[in-house]
Amino acid sequence: MAEDIRVAALSGSLRKGSFNTATLQTVAELAPASMHIDVLTLHDVELFNEDVEAEGWPPNVSALRDKVAAASAVMIATPEYNYSVPGVLKNAIDWLSRPTGKGPIVGKPLAIIGASPSKVGTARAQAHLRQIAFYNAMPLLPSAEVIISQAPSQFDDHGRLTNSDTREFLKSMLKEFEGWIVKQKAA
Repeated sequence: MAEDIRVAALSGSLRKGSFNTATLQTVAELAPASMHIDVLTLHDVELFNEDVEAEGWPPNVSALRDKVAAASAVMIATPEYNYSVPGVLKNAIDWLSRPTGKGPIVGKPLAIIGASPSKVGTARAQAHLRQIAFYNAMPLLPSAEVIISQAPSQFDDHGRLTNSDTREFLKSMLKEFEGWIVKQKAA
């Protein structure tokens, strides 16, 4: 369908055994041949500060911005903390949306996924990400909502997603996302 689709996949979790990072690694494994998923963690992203921004992008921020700028699309995997997105993810988005209206995430097609031990998964965090996507003119994949609830039962001790239904759903979502990215490029 498409050629050379690069997706910058941001994990909103810093935890060593993160279900969200593991989900992105699974997505990278299951992606269509035309799609390359670059799983990005946010361990070394400085706190956003306009004074620092005025002096120039810090090296870790600059590296993250370059990877997102080179991508055709963005995927975000988020846990849910206090009914919202984790601070580390919001911080990265703040850096990636600057300058306002012109940052490397602005206008990029977006898919949102999330994994959580909770029965409701990451629904509320994903709702907040939709607001952020709207503000940044990011065309959000409309039909495939990926909420992996009760995550510990879906992954093995090595962080591999073992639930076959969830793996198939991710494959389906990736195919839809591929088409969505192509459609957005053509628009």
